[in-house]
Amino acid sequence: MTMQQLLQGVNVFLVGMMGTGKTTVGQNLAQRLNYRFFDSDVLVEKVTGQTINDIFATQGEETFRQLETQVLSELASCTKSVIATGGGSVLKPKNWSYLHHGLIVWLDVSLPILTQRLAKDTTRPLLQTTDLSLKLQSLSEQRNPLYAQSDLRIIIDREQTADDTVEQILELIPTVIKTKSEISQEFN
Repeated sequence: MTMQQLLQGVNVFLVGMMGTGKTTVGQNLAQRLNYRFFDSDVLVEKVTGQTINDIFATQGEETFRQLETQVLSELASCTKSVIATGGGSVLKPKNWSYLHHGLIVWLDVSLPILTQRLAKDTTRPLLQTTDLSLKLQSLSEQRNPLYAQSDLRIIIDREQTADDTVEQILELIPTVIKTKSEISQEFN
């Protein structure tokens, strides 16, 4: 059975902290699955004609989160898509109803690696702070229990490439997707 047959068009949602590689991994995974790729942050920017930094600065985080939920609701109705979500998308319970339309994969990267990756990043409004590692620790403590509700957890180390991560996801998908024959056996 091919991966496409196993997934049966089910979307793959990538969740995790900013800087975990959701966009890069998502693009590569979509290519391997012959799926479309969407980045929810990019779609929010397209819909509003503003950068996420501008939305945070002029309308606040709550407005951004509402736009993010709107985008996720539309993406959940698609099929054969890999979707990179915003790091905070897991904070709203309503978003989980959309994420559960697909397979949820948590890209988990340690705080020291995230701190190193994001040290020079000025595009993320939640990181406009004096102590990056403290802010990442705080966000991580808030979000990790939510990310842990994902179907798959992929722990990414410093040497791991996006392609390595994609391989790991492809290897683990069959462990969480039940085939029709497995489902019918459960009911007999």
